[in-house]
Amino acid sequence: MPNSFCCGVLVAAMAAASLSFADDYVLGPDSQKQAGVPEGSLTKHEWTSSKLYPGSTRDYWIYVPAQYSASKPACLMIFQDGGGFVSPTGSFRVPIVFDNLIHKGDMPVTIGVFINPGVMPALSPATAQNRYNRSYEYDALGDRYARFLVEEMLPEISKSYNISKDPNDRAIAGSSSGGIAAFNAAWNRPDAFRRVVSFVGSYTNLRGGEQLASEIRKTEPKPLRVFLQDGRNDQNIYSGNWYLGNQDMYSALQWAGYESEFVVGTESHNGKHGGAILPDALRWVWKDYPKPVSKSAKVNDRGVYDILEPDKDWELLGGPYQMTADAAVDKEGNVFFTDHRTSRILKVDVDGKISVWKEKANAHGIVFGPEGRLYAGQHDLKRIVAFSPDGTETVLSEGVQMHHLTVDARGDLYYSDAPNHKVWMMDSKGARRVVHEGIFWPRGVQVSTDQSLLVVNDPHTKWVWSFQILADGSLANGQPFYHLETPDESSESDAAQMAFDTEGFLYVATGLGVQVCDQAGRVNTIINSPPVRGGVTNVLFGGTDRRWLYVSDSERLFRRRVKRQGAESWNPIKPPQPHL
Repeated sequence: MPNSFCCGVLVAAMAAASLSFADDYVLGPDSQKQAGVPEGSLTKHEWTSSKLYPGSTRDYWIYVPAQYSASKPACLMIFQDGGGFVSPTGSFRVPIVFDNLIHKGDMPVTIGVFINPGVMPALSPATAQNRYNRSYEYDALGDRYARFLVEEMLPEISKSYNISKDPNDRAIAGSSSGGIAAFNAAWNRPDAFRRVVSFVGSYTNLRGGEQLASEIRKTEPKPLRVFLQDGRNDQNIYSGNWYLGNQDMYSALQWAGYESEFVVGTESHNGKHGGAILPDALRWVWKDYPKPVSKSAKVNDRGVYDILEPDKDWELLGGPYQMTADAAVDKEGNVFFTDHRTSRILKVDVDGKISVWKEKANAHGIVFGPEGRLYAGQHDLKRIVAFSPDGTETVLSEGVQMHHLTVDARGDLYYSDAPNHKVWMMDSKGARRVVHEGIFWPRGVQVSTDQSLLVVNDPHTKWVWSFQILADGSLANGQPFYHLETPDESSESDAAQMAFDTEGFLYVATGLGVQVCDQAGRVNTIINSPPVRGGVTNVLFGGTDRRWLYVSDSERLFRRRVKRQGAESWNPIKPPQPHL
């Protein structure tokens, strides 16, 4: 039965002669040893020192092409389930294909690393079973497996070989669960891998893999090139349908504008079709090398570029600091943040220049009020103070253990008391009372643009709660309203500071980046973090027109230009009717 190529045109290398042998899935000339082609070396190794997968042991192989020279960094390609890809009688026979394509100049000089999944040997093999890590490592979302490659395997291999550190020089591949592992590693670490080849990838709910297609649609595009292959007769089992899962992935990649290709065959869950087209898949993923893989700038209705400027990225403003709970913006658009290490409050003017605004402030969370004073929680001193524009400090309340805070147009202040699971309100006269208790770890708090709602997040869950603010400042009708995305199987979002724009969209600093929720409580967009590890903790709008989005991790401050305009909690604006 003829092979069907879905959507898009493959490069010239995928010519008619090449396609003819793929129809019946036999291995073509590029998968056979050729006279006059220099052969690379293949060596076997063992890794038993993993900290990310403690107790595991695994075999791995290193292929070094004959053209490799230690004087020049080589490209890199990592294969999961490595033993299956190096077998000279298997479906893929990658070392032979590498020899032929490198010799022809169809791909660069590339070191191949073929890694098996980890196994934890049983202490008593005669009576106990080993623990097999394959699904735990490959099917799981999050960055653990990518970190294993980047922090453990590559440093070890780089002791012996000169491997390029440029992510454009690195590819990653796999089949089945190894396919989703390859994509997920590049998705989480595009600073390490930019080229992906996935055969019969397991984009189903073995460990949450079906979520990836949704994340692709919501997340600011990353510089990745992705090749997918699957068969119409791939497996359909308890965790999902493989063919549908791959279609969903490809649809999402195309919608988001990624350079991607999906080759469809007729086989079931095996490597016959993938092995037959492997040479062409490699030509495609390395095409135009050394031209870098680019990031999509495609504009879609209600996509990320409704908010972001495609050609604008994060600008580093300063660091390192020891930043604490919140940052704040004044009426002129200047941004203020705290440096706990020096007990200072620093000011970022509208031009991005940083200066010291207040020495010995001892401030934790900060926010501006409608009258222009800067409210601050002095966590260590257990009190709330207000700073006048000239820096004069006034104590407003004592005996207060607070973390994050916000203020409304009336001057009522709301703050979270996470260890005691409470949200407090302090009115403009200094009277305090508990307005909600029961959220496990209330952290970020923010008043909505029209002053009608108070939102409170819990970093240990997926939820941001929404409460109605009554006339006396009390809270009512609370719901876990905003549903955040999480980076892996855990249910924790690591949510922190929040901000609203004038459309009524909520921006939440999380472990995945800045998650943007529409008025209906759904994440529409995930803005990638700047080059920080562990997401961001602060987010707010600044600048004279409130069109600079500021974020920080625990040490550095960044900003980027956006299309949306920020709203101040002390300047009521009724947002437009939401899309439901």
